[in-house]
Amino acid sequence: MHIAFDPIYAHPLPEGHRFPMLKYELIPQQLMYEGTIDASNLFSPKPCRDEIILLTHTKEYLDKLKNQTLSTREQRQIGFPQSPQLTLRELIITQGTIDCCNHAFHNGIALNVAGGTHHAFADRGEGFCLLNDFAVAANYLLHQQLVSKIIIIDLDVHQGNGTAKIFEHDPGVFTFSMHGRHNYPFHKEKSDLDIGLEDGMNDATYLSILQENLPVVLEKVKPGIAFFLSGVDILSTDKYGKLKISVEGCRKRDEFVFAMLKQYQIPCVVAMGGGYSEDIKIIVEAHCNTFREAKEAYI
Repeated sequence: MHIAFDPIYAHPLPEGHRFPMLKYELIPQQLMYEGTIDASNLFSPKPCRDEIILLTHTKEYLDKLKNQTLSTREQRQIGFPQSPQLTLRELIITQGTIDCCNHAFHNGIALNVAGGTHHAFADRGEGFCLLNDFAVAANYLLHQQLVSKIIIIDLDVHQGNGTAKIFEHDPGVFTFSMHGRHNYPFHKEKSDLDIGLEDGMNDATYLSILQENLPVVLEKVKPGIAFFLSGVDILSTDKYGKLKISVEGCRKRDEFVFAMLKQYQIPCVVAMGGGYSEDIKIIVEAHCNTFREAKEAYI
């Protein structure tokens, strides 16, 4: 099992932005401490090259990121103040997801400790997302003719609006999003399959909906690779999620997704997505469950 991680996550961030990034350090530490992984499972990506980014994002937008010329309004939409370190981090995250594809083709699964930046559009960032790593990786695979059909399974509590818009007219990528109906983004884009979830949904209902829909979609699409966004902001403890999913329910979600992908022999690339519970231990435990279930299913 290969896991993309880079110590750049430990670089200091502006005051007020440190807490949501802390999980990227704690997840691999916990997994190594408990013996789920060791150092041989980790790899450190290099920054993604411009020509690969430009398969998805516009040159004007990439230039703004690299030259630090985002407007105040654009920075406000993203949620972070611009900095060279932040742009570098996003380029590394994106290359990490691409590298995970290569590992997944050989080993069945690979995971990015970060990633899942699904609110980034081709020409702009939103919602703490600068570059859309799944979209860049998917377009890279299609451009290299490594696969002809891709599925993006987005189970973050927020709709992957940037991803949906990027692939709105692309038959090579099927976008499947299960998200809070009344949650951000309040203007939803159109995925190939959108399932809006009502506030307060519990484990049983959530898992039933997933179990009813995912096998049908996989049978229909027959993808050569799957990207799975395993956000843990579906938890009842999440500050913004509005659902009532337990840590155990979240674990069962991951277990089911991996079981289905393994059954259909579909390589899988995983990114962590969101998680905003007040207690960092809950966030880390829920994310670590994703790695534990991946190991259980594939190793």
